[in-house]
Amino acid sequence: MQKPLVQSDAESDAKRLLLDRCLRGEVALAGVGDLQTGEATPRPASPGHSNGLDLNLGQQPESISSSISDSAKPQPAIAAESNCKSLARRAFNRLLHLLCRFGPGGATLRPLFHSMRGVRIGENVWIGDDVYLDNEFPECVEIEDGAMIELRSTILAHTHGAGKVIIGKNAFIGAGAIVVTSANRTLVIGEGSVIMASSLVTGSVAPYTLYGSDASKPLARITKPFTGSTTYEEFMTTLRPLSG
Repeated sequence: MQKPLVQSDAESDAKRLLLDRCLRGEVALAGVGDLQTGEATPRPASPGHSNGLDLNLGQQPESISSSISDSAKPQPAIAAESNCKSLARRAFNRLLHLLCRFGPGGATLRPLFHSMRGVRIGENVWIGDDVYLDNEFPECVEIEDGAMIELRSTILAHTHGAGKVIIGKNAFIGAGAIVVTSANRTLVIGEGSVIMASSLVTGSVAPYTLYGSDASKPLARITKPFTGSTTYEEFMTTLRPLSG
């Protein structure tokens, strides 16, 4: 009658030792339910096991090390290091962006610096002065061979989430044009297309297409100048229709 008691005590001690090491994070049980119930799942007897319980606690079997819960949070030091790297990379990208926008070399340095930011750039690409290529998601902008982007154009590849903008081969983006897409959408400026200056593009443009809005035209006659002392409402009430 003594042998079952001794065996039970030994098993209880082994369980307590295993659970203690699990709580300290040194090992993990093979099943989440084992840790929640405090009971080990029986396993076939084998060397180094006693009644299905692994007593060789000096080593961590592959099955144990791979069974850590997916919901476990990273250690604070690791998470902080990851955040620092992300912040450093973003700051570096913005520094490069400033060099791209205001530095020289429309066919050399600017494409090079933008590619370092993550923009996918082909050969013989021209990028003009003060061109803004997406700051948050530069990797979502692709400029193919021979494309030209004139000064002060804006390419946004995100709106409430990342999308993608592809400027096709030999396409031309006029000065001050704005190209913008939204999350999970791909906007393509077709090969050989021309976007007129100051145009707003929110959808794909077919290849070899001239795209743009009508030129500006007179709208009304002004009877009172729009100065610093004039409110917007006052200015609007002074407008008169154009004669015949």
